[in-house]
Amino acid sequence: MKTVLITGAAGFLGSHLCDKFIAEGFKVIGMDNLITGDKRNLEHLFKLEQFDFYHHDVTKFVHVAGKVDYILHFASPASPIDYLKIPIQTLKVGSLGTHNLLGLAKEKDARFMIASTSEVYGDPQVHPQKETYYGNVNTIGPRGVYDEAKRFQESITMAYHRFHGLDTRIARIFNTYGPRMRLNDGRVIPAFIGQALRGEDLTVFGDGLQTRSFCYVQDQVEGLYRLLMSDYTKPVNIGNPEEITILDFAKEIIKLTGTEQKIIYKELPKDDPLQREPDISLARKILGWEPKVSRADGMKVTYDYFKSLSKEELHKSEHKDFSKHIRA
Repeated sequence: MKTVLITGAAGFLGSHLCDKFIAEGFKVIGMDNLITGDKRNLEHLFKLEQFDFYHHDVTKFVHVAGKVDYILHFASPASPIDYLKIPIQTLKVGSLGTHNLLGLAKEKDARFMIASTSEVYGDPQVHPQKETYYGNVNTIGPRGVYDEAKRFQESITMAYHRFHGLDTRIARIFNTYGPRMRLNDGRVIPAFIGQALRGEDLTVFGDGLQTRSFCYVQDQVEGLYRLLMSDYTKPVNIGNPEEITILDFAKEIIKLTGTEQKIIYKELPKDDPLQREPDISLARKILGWEPKVSRADGMKVTYDYFKSLSKEELHKSEHKDFSKHIRA
């Protein structure tokens, strides 16, 4: 039985990756400091012998006993509310955390994969975004703490690959959604669904003509798994190329939820990307992968998940109190 270490395991995407690797017959070690993750996402795995959980901050020294075959570094605040409230912790997990885990991968002779992001492209001047595009990022803007943390991750990962011969993979993840997302974390889908369920008007920033491309979590996890098991070491876009404007998506949410909310407009946040669509030609060619779940089907499952949450959870303004971490 091979062993995989997954950081950020209690988060939305990390917890689904834990499920995938358990299903594929791996021993899974989940690691998370629970700043933005939630152990409830993993409760169903705690009873399994092939699953262990370490409550640990990867910006500190990381030690895992025994053999480790694969390391997936998915620890990072990933929503605007998170990384704007804990900017230094966001930078640290992308830099110190990545360095620590690359060192562990080198020690264990493990294959290493980082969760990079479409945000490395910034507000793109090329559309759709290919892996060969270098991006248009404001390094000192409010989003720079997340964007540059991810760009640094890619750089140091490739440095370990070239200098130490470490076996590495880089996944550029585009907007992903599904059960276990957090309500009110600043991302489009939980924000819209949360507002609809609370009977609030839906907030669209700018004119709503900016675009996003949403990939269902089941498809995303399959793409990540195939990338890890491939021989390809350069960045690969993993996302759904079906593009939609935020305004049209808000209308879809109103139709899905059967509510009658109005759409209200607010000022567009600084450096918010106006277009986001992955070119997945490389993933199709190298991995034989493309999304299978339609947005209609994926959104129905996601809506049902949010609808099942308690009233207390639904009306929380934020999922976590970050006050003790702001000066991290």
